[in-house]
This record gives sequence, C-alpha cells and structure tokens, in this order.
Amino acid sequence: MNTFSRRATLLSSLAILGLAVMSVSGAQDRSQLGPRGGHAVPYNHDGRGFVLDNRYDHGHYYPTRGVVVPILPEGYRAFTWHGGARFYFSGGVWYAPGPGGFIVTRPPIGIFLPVLPLFYTTLWFGGVPYYYANDVYYGWNPAQNGYVVVAPPPGADSPEAGPPAGPAPAADDFFVYPRNGQSATQQAADRYECHTWSKDQTGYDPTQPNGAVASAQNAQRREQYRRAITACLEARGYSVK
Repeated sequence: MNTFSRRATLLSSLAILGLAVMSVSGAQDRSQLGPRGGHAVPYNHDGRGFVLDNRYDHGHYYPTRGVVVPILPEGYRAFTWHGGARFYFSGGVWYAPGPGGFIVTRPPIGIFLPVLPLFYTTLWFGGVPYYYANDVYYGWNPAQNGYVVVAPPPGADSPEAGPPAGPAPAADDFFVYPRNGQSATQQAADRYECHTWSKDQTGYDPTQPNGAVASAQNAQRREQYRRAITACLEARGYSVK
C-alpha cells in the first residue's frame, strides 16, 4: 500500500470514529430529555436543576418541581394514595410516575409518612408544631403514629419563636460526619435506624413536642437520647459532635 493509500485509509477511519463518537454523544443527550423535550436531570448534588429552599432559614437544595429523573434514588419509599396513585419519597423529595421517568412533584395533602425527612425545620403556629422541608409542611398524627402532609398553617409567614412551654423538638442539633465515606442514602438509613433505636431505649422522641415525655423528665431523657444516638452512630462509623 503506497503512502497516499495509507493516508486515505487513516482519514477514513478517523471520520468513522468521529461519527461514532457523535452518535454516542447524541444518544447521551437524548437520554437526558424528559417528556416533550423537558430536561431530565440526574439525581445528583452538582447544582444542576436544584434550587435552594431557604424559607425559615431551612438552607437545603432540592430538585426543581417538574424536573424528570430517569430512575429513583436508592433507598426510596413507595406510597399508594387514594385511587391507587403512586408516589415515591427520598431525601425530602416526592416523585410521581410520568413519561420518561419520575417527575419531582408536590405530595397530596393527607398522605402518610412514617418518619420525617432527614433535614427538616421545626415551626410553631398557635402552639402546634409543624415540620417543614422542601416547601412541604408535615404534622404529627398520633392515630397513625407518624406524620402526614398538611396544608400551610394559618400565618405561615409568621412562625412563633417556640412552643408555649418546654424546648422545641430538635433532632438535628449535632453534627454527624461519615468517617467511612458512607453515601447520603446510607447516612439517612443509619441515622433513622439509630434514631428509632435511641427513641425506643430512652422513651424520648425529639420529633414530638417536649420529646413526648413529662416536662420534669425532658432534660434528663433528652441527654439520654443524645448519648444513645451518639453511641449508635459512632458504632456505625460516624463522628458525632
């Protein structure tokens, strides 16, 4: 094969390779499209498609409502609503099935959640605690021993400084660092399981008013709860301060 033939063959191969790369790139771009051309943003934390919810100084980022994700995050919870409608929950974000994947949505009023999001803000209105995350309000439902999505309370723009008596519930007033590089999903699962264990051990529940104990026992039980959840998390490879 002469020099000219070898050069022509090389150029032809490069052209074919370039077309293949363009084809793969185009397929990847199309894979990010949601229904009707809407962009499907992967569930990650690089800032794309996320907005800061800083109401009440909440200070956390969430995917924009209406964004489509191709797959649900690991560790999600599934819920069935009236009429068989399906909803999915993970990390303070609600999803509903839709064309092209799952749509970030607002949950229906009244849907039950057994545990609050990992990050939430406690608010008081009329002496009643509400729990806020990602523009959604939750209320405690003793009949179901869990939480339900509720409508924004009257005076939602003017929360009270605290409960009429006793300290406000606080489950996130300490810092937890994953020493072993645990994923966000694993951290949420570990923290929930340690919270449940500590609550059962001490009878103190920081997500309920006054810790669900008598006022005279609040300080003692709260400290017992803190020691218990600290020991549990440290045993699972976290630093707690």
